[in-house]
Amino acid sequence: MLRPAMSSQPSSPEPQTPTAAVTGASGHVGANLVRALLGQGRRVRVLVHEESRALADLGIERIPGDIRDPAALERAFSGAQVVFHLAARISISGDHGGQVQAVNAAGTHNVVAACRRAGVQRLVHFSSIHAFSPLPAGPIDETRGFNDVPDALAYERSKVEGERAVLAGVAEGLDAVIVNPTAILGPYDYRPSPMGTVLLDLYRRRFPALVQGGFNWVDVRDVVAGALAAEQKGRRGERYILSGQWTSFAELATLVHDITRVPVPRLVTPMWLARFGAEMTELYGRVTGVPVRFTGESLKALRHWRDVSCDKARRELGYQPRPLRETVADTFHWFHQAGFIPAVHFTQHRAEG
Repeated sequence: MLRPAMSSQPSSPEPQTPTAAVTGASGHVGANLVRALLGQGRRVRVLVHEESRALADLGIERIPGDIRDPAALERAFSGAQVVFHLAARISISGDHGGQVQAVNAAGTHNVVAACRRAGVQRLVHFSSIHAFSPLPAGPIDETRGFNDVPDALAYERSKVEGERAVLAGVAEGLDAVIVNPTAILGPYDYRPSPMGTVLLDLYRRRFPALVQGGFNWVDVRDVVAGALAAEQKGRRGERYILSGQWTSFAELATLVHDITRVPVPRLVTPMWLARFGAEMTELYGRVTGVPVRFTGESLKALRHWRDVSCDKARRELGYQPRPLRETVADTFHWFHQAGFIPAVHFTQHRAEG
């Protein structure tokens, strides 16, 4: 059998795999994104504010630091081809002493500046559906204006300012795209996230009653797939809504029951009564320091952002969100595997679509 001739010239070294840098890697979306990047065979460097089991035993490079520290960002982004900026402070109860603004707005200014100094080829910025104005009622797509009305909440204002920082960087030459997820559910939710906590609270029967309204829920794995597609296909300076399907809180509770067989509340509290109750529970939380599940801010989210379109992401990125039933079932399976809940009987979900 003929064999290929051996070259007399020394072989050139293998090209080094480009580095993807990630902020907020220990959060819910970050834990999924890092695993997806590693699954693509990519080198991953993360900026670590605090250690978390979400990143344990992963073959990644860790840079200690915080997005409020420009020097740490420069270390994290040096030599990186792409930066995925996920670090954010989520809040349903104000600015937390200025921390929401400092992380979501000023921190994003720092990220943009560090990307430009490091010569990063593309920034993928994770914003939120809350950056879009909820009014007037009707379909929300990327043509909708910013949510910067006078009564916008601290979290909403911070996400708007973060997007404006990215767009200002684009105007100065930075190649960046923005993705806007809705309410995120899914596996690898180690903290757990606010939305994961909702599922666990339903499972643990911590809701004496449900509340009118709902969210547009999306699978974290679909958000990650959309962000990776935005890295490759997204147009510079564009925003892409990554949504799933709107489901009422009562319908979500029924879905939890169908999957886990755990009883859920049947009483649905009218929104006007829920607002009064939220005022009382927020006062209790301020006095006792105990976190509360429903606040006036969270009730606002339940009333708005219902009709959300991901058509642009479908057309340009090939985005395809999965059914919510599959997401909820997979999330509970993961919660069991991670030790959050004991073994229970789960119904099959994939055959039902």
